[in-house]
Amino acid sequence: MLRRSFSTHTRYTHMAQYRKDWIERWTDYLPEKIAVKEYGNGRTLTYKELNQKGARAASFLTQHLGLTKGSRIAMLADFSLEYAILLSAAQKTGIVLVPLNYRLATRELAYMLDDCTPGLFMVDDHYLPLLEGHESLGKIRHVMKPDTFLQAIEETPGVPFPPAPIAEDDPLLILYTSGTTGFPKGALYTHGMAFWNSINTATRLDITSADHTLVCMPPFHTGGWNVLFTPFLHHGASVTLMKKFDAAGVLNTLEQEKATLFMAVPTMLKMMSDDPAFDHVSLQSIRYFIVGGEPLPIPTIERWHNKGVLIRQGYGLTEVGPNVTSLHHSDAVRKKGSIGKPNFYVDYRVVADDGTDCSPSQAGELWLKGPMVTPGYWQNPSATAAALQDGWFKTGDVVQVDPEGYIYIVDRKKNMYISGGENVYPAEVEHFLRTHPHVEEVAVVGVPDPKWGETGKVFIALKEGAMLTGQEVIQFCNGKLAKYKVPKHVVFMDELPKNAAGKIARKELE
Repeated sequence: MLRRSFSTHTRYTHMAQYRKDWIERWTDYLPEKIAVKEYGNGRTLTYKELNQKGARAASFLTQHLGLTKGSRIAMLADFSLEYAILLSAAQKTGIVLVPLNYRLATRELAYMLDDCTPGLFMVDDHYLPLLEGHESLGKIRHVMKPDTFLQAIEETPGVPFPPAPIAEDDPLLILYTSGTTGFPKGALYTHGMAFWNSINTATRLDITSADHTLVCMPPFHTGGWNVLFTPFLHHGASVTLMKKFDAAGVLNTLEQEKATLFMAVPTMLKMMSDDPAFDHVSLQSIRYFIVGGEPLPIPTIERWHNKGVLIRQGYGLTEVGPNVTSLHHSDAVRKKGSIGKPNFYVDYRVVADDGTDCSPSQAGELWLKGPMVTPGYWQNPSATAAALQDGWFKTGDVVQVDPEGYIYIVDRKKNMYISGGENVYPAEVEHFLRTHPHVEEVAVVGVPDPKWGETGKVFIALKEGAMLTGQEVIQFCNGKLAKYKVPKHVVFMDELPKNAAGKIARKELE
């Protein structure tokens, strides 16, 4: 039997045993230290300023807008100081933040708004056209721009508000993930998950208040929030927010600000190493880069190692952690392809199809358990029941463990592929393509792509007498699916191959 347990953690029934208002606490310890700054415009917030604005935001949201514990705030905006202020307010009030993906199409965003029913929608000017005039927008009581929100809380007196009693499983975030059934699922990310993910992360990466990082992952991604941003704020460290990834800008900022840690996906590291600025920065303050999302090619690892920048690869997912495993940088080449070993408070099992634990070196599905596992999906009991079993989260990833205890991803049980660091579930794309009147059968698989790691290849069988071109298929998807979900390659077949059960034989297509 292969089962590894790294803790005997019992879920706490009272969050108060370890949950604190992080920003308020650091205001006592390091009030004048910069907590968050924005790249390119000089905007900064010290821990004291962040706590004050978080308290004013809490008063404004509860007493002026009528939001209460459990109310949702949807955000369609670039990563900015306002997100940090809302995080502080959420820790004080129990209000739930719902960052939305600005790369999505109107129909996808409308679905999420209708699903989470926010009391407030905060949207940047340049993203408003994605929903302007749509009926979903008209259902929301309060719609504000970030600068209007900031002005409103500045004008709000610091009126005391009753602090909300927050339990471990109370949601802090709802993070929408691509759905395996054609619709996005809102993963609940709780206050307890944020705490234990921070502890796991700091324990493995040695995070202290002296650390500094640059975050250029998007705010709708758990990587943007929870790989380094929330753990850094929990530990009194400092963060620079970059709204859009720019290879030269990242390299120069890491150098100028003497950043100590940095998180990226392989596509970003490839673009950074190809940029002319790569040869002009030393990055001597960097302890290592944290890399996730997909395996990093050995030549890329070696190029960064030759520059003196060590690489720590890891594994995680929105519903768990997300910082689940870590491969020590000293093993980056020796254990190439491995996701490392589980973080401190993480239990795992490798499970066979019959539900029994696999024997050593036998491949099976990775199941995870611990205080950093989601309690489920927003208003989706069927998806919750399918994902969780006796507290174990079934990842859908098939893994194998070597004799030294290093874990390797063998396959993705759910057929998901990763394009530019973004998860793409074929079922979601297939569901949409079936709405085309000429499509009889459809299957999407991920194929290698030199820039994005993987991209979609769609196989289509047309209805009798129908005519369709590959370009027309792509045009049908454009504007209706996020760009990274739109298949890059189209293949027409008379009939898609089937297995003995009559299901499409994806392995043959792959």
